[in-house]
Amino acid sequence: MKDYALYKGDQMIAIGTVNEIAKERGVKPETIRYYMSGAYQRRSNSKVNNRLQLIKLED
Repeated sequence: MKDYALYKGDQMIAIGTVNEIAKERGVKPETIRYYMSGAYQRRSNSKVNNRLQLIKLED
C-alpha cells in the first residue's frame, strides 16, 4: 500500500495510507485525496502556511 504524509503548513500531522489518515482525522478518504488535488491547491493558495497538504511518500 502507498503511504502518505499529511502536513498543515510545515508540521506533519499524520502518516499512513489514505484510509488510515481519514480514519484518524474523522473524514472520508475522498476528503484526504482532495488535499492532493490541483483544485484544492489553487483554492487554498492564499493561505499557504495553514493549508493541509497530502504528500505521497517514496518507497
